[in-house]
Amino acid sequence: MGRVQGKPHNGLLAGSLLLAVILFGANNVSVKYLVRDWPPVTIGAVRFGAAGLILMTLVRWTPLFGPAHALTPVLKRRLWWGSGLVLAIYVVVFNGALKLTEVSHVAVYLGTAPIWALLWEGQPEKNWKTVQRYGAAALAFCGVLILFLPILRHGSSRIIGEILGLGSSVLWTAFGRQCRTLGQDLSSGEISAQTFWRTGVLLTPISLAEVLPRGIPWRADLAWIELFYIVGGGVAAFALWNNALRHWKTSQVYLFNNLVPVSTMTFAHFCLGEPLTRTFWMAMLLIGAGVLLGQANLQRLFGALWVPAE
Repeated sequence: MGRVQGKPHNGLLAGSLLLAVILFGANNVSVKYLVRDWPPVTIGAVRFGAAGLILMTLVRWTPLFGPAHALTPVLKRRLWWGSGLVLAIYVVVFNGALKLTEVSHVAVYLGTAPIWALLWEGQPEKNWKTVQRYGAAALAFCGVLILFLPILRHGSSRIIGEILGLGSSVLWTAFGRQCRTLGQDLSSGEISAQTFWRTGVLLTPISLAEVLPRGIPWRADLAWIELFYIVGGGVAAFALWNNALRHWKTSQVYLFNNLVPVSTMTFAHFCLGEPLTRTFWMAMLLIGAGVLLGQANLQRLFGALWVPAE
């Protein structure tokens, strides 16, 4: 059974998610920097393997995440073939996208994750809620098209990176749902710890296939960035994110995901020199509008005269 504890204040949860957003933005730019010189899957394998070991030590020897829970065979299977496998696939897709296209574009695609979460949480019905949900998805889709069309028009080879970026947003949503389910039985630290080292193990065969033929260059700047990728973007950010998923709905937590593109673009502009393009902001506004529409309480905003109760 899940552990019983008081629910944190909503303001505290929101503040922790804002910090996670900043860490995720810096994390995304760190990966973009690393994939210029290091194999993309190896970057993820090292990150999640090391972060998992750090978190396992904290869960085992410190009171930060509360008492540890014994893993049943069912939980072990869900950690290996649920959260662990989904996160491993996400790493391959996300890091591959960053290898092939701009980090700001991939971050905008990740901003669509709350839409997929909303669609996942309810089946289509003949009511205003379904209209609202699919209207939000349509706005987000228009934002995605704005990023895709210039690339399609010029026949750019970046199209594969754009597709992978969009796919990573769906996988990120799937991972969030896995974490929310596991949160019924495990603390946020346990979910991250147990999932991360399994993800590292699952990625190891691909990593070896990347590294053995060509090796890997060693530079101090790459090592320091990988360290931040492990501790800041791995241990800290995911612990904050998974803790919020234990107390709020997936779609509610993923509303903050809409801020990750802004955080990422800010770091990308000042650290990597990526331009602040009009296309980026137009796509961002449409996707943000879709997310806000999907989360809005229309009856409270417009009254029962215009939007009847479900």
